[in-house]
Amino acid sequence: MAAGSSLPILVVDDHRTMLAIIAKQLRDIGFPEVDTVGDPITALTMLRRRRYRLILSDWNMKPMDGLAFLRAVRSDPDYAAIPFVLITAESRPEAVAEAGRLGVDGFILKPFDSASLKARLTGLLGRV
Repeated sequence: MAAGSSLPILVVDDHRTMLAIIAKQLRDIGFPEVDTVGDPITALTMLRRRRYRLILSDWNMKPMDGLAFLRAVRSDPDYAAIPFVLITAESRPEAVAEAGRLGVDGFILKPFDSASLKARLTGLLGRV
């Protein structure tokens, strides 16, 4: 799908500044519809209300971390197929392998800029 699709992107991060930065970068690279939320529990509620094209989630959050959120998303057939990308500084091989077993579609390593975000999403969604 090309950028500008009517399907929004859901961004989940417990830091408001990161939410604002990521949402701006997404809009700048051609994704006008971005919903942001500060915790995965609220994000699960949002998934029930709206169809998303992509989920971008921070890994290290409380009370539910990104892996638990990924597990919850993948366990529900209504939205298990939505591409899911973890945004993280995590690089421990065992943690990355666990995310892979749970069905993550990719990673964006912090820090990142609009160009690296666009490159990652192009690989995942097609032309951006």
